[in-house]
Amino acid sequence: MPNRQNLIGIWLLLTGVAFVIGIGLAMTLISQLQPPVPMALIWTLGLLPGALLLALGLVLEWRLFAPLRQLQVLLARLLASPDAKSDFPLAGWLNGLQSDLDQVRNGWRQDRQRLKDARTEGAQEAASTQQELESLVQSLSLPLLICDKHQRLLLFNQAAVELLGEHSPLGLGRPLTQILPHSSLKDALNHFDADSAPHPLLLPGEQHWLRCEIRALAGASQHRLITLQDSTAALRADQQWQHSLSQLLPRLRGHAGSLGSATEALIQSRDNPDLSRRLEQAIEQDSEGLAHTLDSLTRLIESHQLGHARLEDTWSNDLCHALQAKLKPASIQITPIGIPAWLKVDGPSLLALLEHVLRNLKQAQNIDQFELELLLGNRRVYLDLCWHGKAVTETRLASWREQSLFDEPLSPRFSDVLSQHGADLWSLPNERPEDPVRLRLPLPASSRGLTPVAKVRSRPEFHDFSIAQLAPPDQDLASRPLDQLELVVFDTETTGLDLRGGDRIISLAGCRILNGRLLADDSFDQLVNPGRSIPQASTAIHGLTDEDVAQAPPVEVVLPNFHRYAGNAVLVAHNAAFDVLALQLAGPSIEFTNPVLDTLFLSRALDPTLDGHGLDALAERFELQFPPGTRHTALGDARVTAELLLCLLPRLKARGVRTLGEALALQAKGEHSQ
Repeated sequence: MPNRQNLIGIWLLLTGVAFVIGIGLAMTLISQLQPPVPMALIWTLGLLPGALLLALGLVLEWRLFAPLRQLQVLLARLLASPDAKSDFPLAGWLNGLQSDLDQVRNGWRQDRQRLKDARTEGAQEAASTQQELESLVQSLSLPLLICDKHQRLLLFNQAAVELLGEHSPLGLGRPLTQILPHSSLKDALNHFDADSAPHPLLLPGEQHWLRCEIRALAGASQHRLITLQDSTAALRADQQWQHSLSQLLPRLRGHAGSLGSATEALIQSRDNPDLSRRLEQAIEQDSEGLAHTLDSLTRLIESHQLGHARLEDTWSNDLCHALQAKLKPASIQITPIGIPAWLKVDGPSLLALLEHVLRNLKQAQNIDQFELELLLGNRRVYLDLCWHGKAVTETRLASWREQSLFDEPLSPRFSDVLSQHGADLWSLPNERPEDPVRLRLPLPASSRGLTPVAKVRSRPEFHDFSIAQLAPPDQDLASRPLDQLELVVFDTETTGLDLRGGDRIISLAGCRILNGRLLADDSFDQLVNPGRSIPQASTAIHGLTDEDVAQAPPVEVVLPNFHRYAGNAVLVAHNAAFDVLALQLAGPSIEFTNPVLDTLFLSRALDPTLDGHGLDALAERFELQFPPGTRHTALGDARVTAELLLCLLPRLKARGVRTLGEALALQAKGEHSQ
């Protein structure tokens, strides 16, 4: 249907021409006709064609053109949102088509419902399996990732989020090399096939060293399972062990070589008493050095035995019950007092240390009644052994620190266990005679605190295996289907509309569309400190004040984070020219080379004869709802724009627009038609 403005222009032009011609003819007839004809008749005949054209235009607009535009909106809504219920009836000469349209619409909706029911029924078993998989994956404490053969992330669990951090670019469909930017991992995945054995790999980082293992998943999907482990502490312990060993072994070899040489020289110098005496002194010194080096080596091996033990979350009552069982044969009673707490300890070695301490106390002071109290400190839990008696002297504590825990060769000592926990033992005398004396041992506190670990809420966006069906990442982006694109829909709020005149971004937000669906929990939302005041006229629109953005980071910090969030995705915005210009002026050094789709121009290209292509008008046309308080917020507008784009995609497909290149070409037509 022709553009409404063009039709109105043609109608008004023809009506005006008819009136001008009629007036001219009437004036000519009045001046030339003899005898004179009644003037009312002449003017009536002269103005009649223009009046008929005017009336005809009004009737056509009321009875035909307005109902046709109404029918166009109904068809667009039916295609974009088939389940919309608030349809309005046809009017004018198209009123007779209402029953046929209702039948087509109801039949389509019934067919869609039947297909939906059949699909739901057939997918129940798969959905149940998926839920079990989700529960299983989320319950695992081992961080794991699954990617497809193109290294796109298909699944991750909560343990991976906690290991990599909340600010990592972890998201479904993201390239794995963007999450773990290590060339060794990329090379290993490129050369890994379904028949390969598990491939271990060590990935260095700024703060953590990650030990990962790559495995092939069975089946024709060629997916890869990657397990991760933070091996920073283990690597540091190994490095310390190797460093200490590398220092001791040369000294040991040196002492042994010196002893051998001195012994051989002593045998050959029996006739020289003075030389023999000096050689005997050298042998004695080297023997002492050898004994000292062997003692250091023994201590190193003893401490290394504890170095491989992990500190685990332990409930203090469980530790106390185990200690009571160990001390029952020695008739030593332990009474736990105070509030129990979670500790992060090596249970077996700590139990052995406490057992030896209590046995030593009983032997030294003939005491068999003790209390065990836990006191919460700053990231530490103080374990106090309390009894009524004498305080332990520092000299006795020093001797205890050198005792072995077990009656075995190379057994670790008290001091090794204390070092393992970053702790020490000290005695606290009583302030009053009736108070007990204490022996205090500070231990690491568990992150679990005093309450059970909160359950991780369900997140469907932790996995999406349909990503593996998308086109390869290296396929020409312009020829990629629209429903297979990774899209980041974004919006900005600014101090005003004059960006080139100094107005700045105060809020930047985005959300992600992947595989044709809007991910609910994958978003970017950040306030920005513009470095200038926000006019009241702007605050009246978006509600942001100077106080709201006072503590926000500047755009120089926010923009690189958004650039990483967007990655290689296609950018989408409504009236994108404004938002793209805001990004360009905010950070000239950060270049956004992503293709940009504009829902404003796409809507104009699809419906050039309809008025109203603003976000509010389109939201009303397609029955899209802004949650309360989200209009004119960056994230709220971005999410509604994303829903709008999802409504436009079926209509684009119906017009033969299936790829990004075709959408950009159609968008250009909408831009030129404004």
